[in-house]
Amino acid sequence: MLDALRTADERFDGLPNFPFTPNYLDNLHGFEGLRLHYLDEGPEAAGTTFLCLHGEPTWSFLYRRMIPVFTRAGGRVVAPDFFGFGRSDKPVDPSAYHFDFHRNTLLALIAQLDLTDITLVCQDWGGIIGLTLPMAMPERFSRLLVMNTTLGSGDHQLSKGFLDWRAWVKRNPDLSPGRLLKRTCSQLSPAECSAYDAPFPDGRYKTGVRRFPEMVPDHPDANGARLSRDARRWLGQSWRGRSFMAIGMQDPVLGAPVMRALKNDIRNCPDPIEIDEAGHFVPEWGEAVAIEALAAFNR
Repeated sequence: MLDALRTADERFDGLPNFPFTPNYLDNLHGFEGLRLHYLDEGPEAAGTTFLCLHGEPTWSFLYRRMIPVFTRAGGRVVAPDFFGFGRSDKPVDPSAYHFDFHRNTLLALIAQLDLTDITLVCQDWGGIIGLTLPMAMPERFSRLLVMNTTLGSGDHQLSKGFLDWRAWVKRNPDLSPGRLLKRTCSQLSPAECSAYDAPFPDGRYKTGVRRFPEMVPDHPDANGARLSRDARRWLGQSWRGRSFMAIGMQDPVLGAPVMRALKNDIRNCPDPIEIDEAGHFVPEWGEAVAIEALAAFNR
């Protein structure tokens, strides 16, 4: 069993515009002894489940603007926190954080909750890992809603923007997620910025925050690279579902050039919508994105 830290519940009291009930699994197959947090909103018997996967260094709070749109449309929303983030337990050993560990967490969660007719809603690491899931369980996935992400195939040079970000995290191991979000989402209130800091009382809790930039596959034999290449091939040849893509145009890391390349890797993916004022954290503009995605799926 991995040694892990657990953020105290009171750190999450009074979060703005976040009236959602926490749910926990401490018996996830293969991860017994670790507690995983997830949101589960809307009717369990809904026809569609929106699986919302966050990235680095955020947590399910990122999807607070999109969740009500999906539930008003009659959907179920499941939004887990990766281990190391949000209300989920935070392993302290850096070696625990690798591509397969987090991917297998999601596969186990989908199976244990028996999620079907899934719309994958993903941004950043939510897509880097999440876009490798449909090929493993194609009968469970029907739609993709993709925002500023990529596939970590390890056979392309990482962008200068990403390499600069990785280097910055190395220089700032106790980074504040709230301050980072404020830099790219100027509309955030102080309370919203504090909500992004809530999972991390101090630097000991930030092993995942420090490790995720290092986890991006940067050579063909890196952990997750082969899986990601297989997913790229599968999405281009075998994907039969609907897709919707939104680009935050101010993102220097996973912005328009990366997303347009990803569009070409997804079979029958329509042209993306462009959000001129948005940066990397597109779900902070997510209400309009969710509304437009539902309209596109229903056409």
